[in-house]
Amino acid sequence: MTENGQFPEGFLWGGATAANQCEGAYNQDGRGLANVDVVPIGPDREAIITGQKKMFSFEEGYFYPAKEAIDMYHHYKEDIALCRNGI
Repeated sequence: MTENGQFPEGFLWGGATAANQCEGAYNQDGRGLANVDVVPIGPDREAIITGQKKMFSFEEGYFYPAKEAIDMYHHYKEDIALCRNGI
């Protein structure tokens, strides 16, 4: 950023994300479950991450944020267009 609070001419923004934050589509095109897919939000989260509690499928009563995530699998063209065109 320049002294006047502006970005330099030609400045380009970058972006990054982790796969489990954006993928979705856990059950399509042969993908199958990954360990991160079955890590829920809530009181059991740490126990599941550390292996103290085993969870190998989706269980009732839990919310799994990576199950759908932002579903970039189905929306990648729109997501890339947002980056290209500026949000």
